[in-house]
Amino acid sequence: MKPQIHRISIPAIMEVGPNKLEELDRYIIKSGITKIVLYIGEGIKDLFGDTIFGALNKNKRLKVLEDNYCDENSMEYITTKAFSIPAGTQAIVGIGGGKVLDVAKYIAFLSDLPFFSVPTSTAHDGFASSGCSLYINGHRTSVHARMPYGIIVDTMVIKSSPEKFIYSGIGDIVSKVTAVFDWLFEEDQGVTRVDDVAVMIAKKSVNSIVRMPYSDIKEFFFIKELVDSLTMSGIAMEIAGNSSPASGSEHLISHALDKMTPNPQLHGIQVGIATYIMSLVHNHRYERIRKFFSDTGFFDFVKTLKLNPEDYVNAIDMAPTIKPNRMTYLHIEEHREKAKRLIYEDEMLADIFNVI
Repeated sequence: MKPQIHRISIPAIMEVGPNKLEELDRYIIKSGITKIVLYIGEGIKDLFGDTIFGALNKNKRLKVLEDNYCDENSMEYITTKAFSIPAGTQAIVGIGGGKVLDVAKYIAFLSDLPFFSVPTSTAHDGFASSGCSLYINGHRTSVHARMPYGIIVDTMVIKSSPEKFIYSGIGDIVSKVTAVFDWLFEEDQGVTRVDDVAVMIAKKSVNSIVRMPYSDIKEFFFIKELVDSLTMSGIAMEIAGNSSPASGSEHLISHALDKMTPNPQLHGIQVGIATYIMSLVHNHRYERIRKFFSDTGFFDFVKTLKLNPEDYVNAIDMAPTIKPNRMTYLHIEEHREKAKRLIYEDEMLADIFNVI
């Protein structure tokens, strides 16, 4: 087979800093775009509506052809919207959390239009990836779209968001440690072929934040580093052409929890806990992960959630069925048994699950 040179899409605009919402118009116009359709997440108008529309209306060149307040992510809603885009629309802009960004991203994909991602939280790397989580026939399904053309993040907005969203982002970015380990393991088993550049970027994404000096997870420098790291994770997936460099056995546990529990925790919270479990199973970088989660307050936050350890035991058993075509550590029974024992035997896990 002839080797192929990568041709990938990456964001052309990346603006991260305080008060970026107030300059939203400038970043859109500098792309040569003057006619947009806007999707705003639930509750965002009440919090930031004056800032958003103040920015978008202050420049006569920029026209908002339609604004939508989005509280659902069904395929029926998306296709209806995608095929009724106003004539002359040059880009789709999504502002809010993961749900509205996924909706806007997929509408842009179906309409063959550039997409501007304006997240109001850093709960996971979805704001910077080509993947979407949508409801199709009543079931949550992961589908491929395309990378955002522009990413605009107001760190003042992120700073003002509840800490749980920052902790979720922390859990999601650290998961690249175990995801890459699983991916390399799969290659050793002859199941897949690893992309070395995707591995490098995925590793850089997590290393840059776990090694940086900081005093508070809400300081601007830490938030910017978290946004940059999550963006690199999105690019690693784009290079690989799949989610493997950013999603391994730890994500399978989280997906299983989503299916099994009536009220799942935030994606990155579940992924972070599962990452620590799998780092112990892998016997790889668990000390670094434990220290980072302890220092940032991630573990302290998790203790307040009063999680049921049996949920995680059952999720570990279900995990291989989530993606039966993969071969992570959890696809092997002895590793699943070890992971389940660790929930009760590891001192930190026993503490956060309150089983001491």
